[in-house]
Amino acid sequence: MEINDELQDAMNDQLNFELYSGYIYLSMAAYFEDKNLSGMAHWMKIQAGEEYQHAMRFWDHIADRGGRVILKEIKAPDKEWESPLEAFKTAYKHEKLVTDRIFKIGKLAEKLEDKSAIPMLNWFYNEQIEEEEQTKRIALLLKEIGDQKSALFMLDTKLGQREK
Repeated sequence: MEINDELQDAMNDQLNFELYSGYIYLSMAAYFEDKNLSGMAHWMKIQAGEEYQHAMRFWDHIADRGGRVILKEIKAPDKEWESPLEAFKTAYKHEKLVTDRIFKIGKLAEKLEDKSAIPMLNWFYNEQIEEEEQTKRIALLLKEIGDQKSALFMLDTKLGQREK
């Protein structure tokens, strides 16, 4: 079943947005490395890798259905944040935006009665629960930590243990 042009365009936009998401997280990793928070930098590098995998899911879906993947210019992300808390609040806000964008693609797939796109998008709906929960939880921990440097370094160590 070939992909509808409108759905292909929406998925191409999201594919490129997922790549942009990876750029954001790599920029945050660089910020954290500059602040000597190597655990948080590690966490963000893994997150960037996940975003690349998300982009490839859209790529494969488009290509497998006879569509054409179109790569677009990716704008440079921010490179500075006021604090680790602000960086993770930004990450949480960004993940909420990603969720909204994917829901819009889902609504389009439902309108088009595209039964092939819906299972793939269901995977993203569940993935976004995890993405939002993780970034929100870390932001809340950082808020509680406040100015306690020892607690910040403990959290940094914990985040440096992320495997996936």
